[in-house]
Amino acid sequence: MDFLKMAKEIESELIDIRRDMHKNPELDFQLYKTRDKIINILKEENIEYTSYAETGIKAVIYGNGDKTVALRSDMDALPINEETGKPFSSNEVGKMHACGHDAHMAIALGALKILNRIKDKLPGNVVFIFEPAEETTGGSRIMINEGVLENPRVDSIFGLHVSENIDAGKIGVKKGVVMAASNPFSIKIIGKGGHGAHPEATIDPIVIASQFISFIQTIISREINPNKGAVITVGMIQGGTAENIIPESVHIKGVIRSLANEDREYLKKRLADILDGVTKAGRASYELNIRESYPCLYNSDSNVDRAVSSAAYIIGKDNVIELKEPSLGVESFAYFSQKIPSAFYFLGIRNKEKGIIYPAHNSRFDIDESAIAIGAAIQSKIAYDYLKEDK
Repeated sequence: MDFLKMAKEIESELIDIRRDMHKNPELDFQLYKTRDKIINILKEENIEYTSYAETGIKAVIYGNGDKTVALRSDMDALPINEETGKPFSSNEVGKMHACGHDAHMAIALGALKILNRIKDKLPGNVVFIFEPAEETTGGSRIMINEGVLENPRVDSIFGLHVSENIDAGKIGVKKGVVMAASNPFSIKIIGKGGHGAHPEATIDPIVIASQFISFIQTIISREINPNKGAVITVGMIQGGTAENIIPESVHIKGVIRSLANEDREYLKKRLADILDGVTKAGRASYELNIRESYPCLYNSDSNVDRAVSSAAYIIGKDNVIELKEPSLGVESFAYFSQKIPSAFYFLGIRNKEKGIIYPAHNSRFDIDESAIAIGAAIQSKIAYDYLKEDK
């Protein structure tokens, strides 16, 4: 079955879908227009769907059998002003599909159209999951809790993300841990404010904050195995109103990223220990909040092998790149990977000749749209091949 040919036959339609989504970005869970656009396509295709997580969608193509595979797409944009100058640039000030979720939706809808066309030949079911809020708190966790992986029960799930580091026409895959776990933290160091000329009468939270920020970097450099990946980033520090005033408090925000569950727990504990010790030494007090965000994303070896085999059929074995290192980025697909066998891979969208070189989350981010048909063909082939196994 020629999935690439079928994808090419609807390529212009899929590009139009992507551009329409790109012009009309929405954020977080507030994806009402985006949801309605997807639902309209599902209705045109006469495909059953259910709502999850406010604006998320589950659609099911029923084939001949109980075996079920899921394909996932995220839906939300980012709070960024677009600067690409494209004719289909964002119509919404301060909102932009700067991470490729517009392409992800077009790819998923392409695979849906292709597989719906051959549903009588499917030896099982295909579930399509359209997830809101991937860029914020992750709709996948809520969708799982609401039963998105049941009725029909999903046996395996596959997902992709566009990558500006991989040329269009290629994909990148990795077994094992693929992306990091995340623990955002916020801290308030509470001292005693006063005149900058008389620091002896104060407890200076800026000095204590400086010591804390320097000290926590030694956790990474001296307490975590150098062969493992972890990072602690302080992205915000606020305190003080004038050069000659020692403030009452300092606020710090940052994030812990780790690639192993044991390191994740250790990093959280050591950050808290250091904060407690530094503030005690400085005679200050503190408030600490460490949030549990996305877990590590783990790929099933067998599902990676399946994805590689299916993708190689579409684009050729030489265009399937084995990624050596995991990323310290995070991805809410990780919640699915904690529940059922999963494979998450990276679809190349880079094209230097076209100037498509800017990273995700950049105001000039764009994709080589030839990747959309390729992605739809690969996802269709993965789902079809998975259902055909042992048949």
